[in-house]
Parts: sequence; C-alpha cells; structure tokens
Amino acid sequence: MNETRLKSLMGFCTRAGQGIFGEESCRKALQSGKAGLLLLDEGISEGSGDRLTRLCAARGVPVCRLPEGFLEEATGRPGKTMAVPPGNFSEQMIRCTD
Repeated sequence: MNETRLKSLMGFCTRAGQGIFGEESCRKALQSGKAGLLLLDEGISEGSGDRLTRLCAARGVPVCRLPEGFLEEATGRPGKTMAVPPGNFSEQMIRCTD
C-alpha cells in the first residue's frame, strides 16, 4: 500500500467535500449505490466492521482496512469509517491499496 499517496488522496477527497463519514452515513451510501470504496480504520468495533464489510460484499464495493488512526490523520476528521463515491477518487485509492 502506498500510504503517502493514499493519505494525499483522502485529504483531497475530504477537502472536495466528497468523503462520507460515520457508520450510519456510510451504510446509507452503500445501500443507495453512492459508494465506490469503503475505508475502515482498524479501531472500529468488530460488529460494526463486520456489518459494513458484509454490506460491501453484497453490493460489490471494495473495502480497505487502514491502520488505527490513519483515517483521522489523513482527513483531519475523527471517526472510523469513510465512504468514497464511485469515480476518480475511489479508483485512484483502490490502485494505491493494491
């Protein structure tokens, strides 16, 4: 994983107002097809992480697990989940995590 590039993309996505934060907001984005990638901080509770991961699998949305604190460090936003809409940001982030 190219952490430096991923952090940069996450920051740009947040500043562009395209990041969706919070478990409930991410769940809604996944259900409505407005998420092209889900980023999960390792600090998320096991139950919440499992629920979101199952929903992603059902919708065909890739999931990237990040080291604890990575999401907040990259975006400046507290929380454990971030959904990224389908498009350029999500495609580039997926390439960074391969």
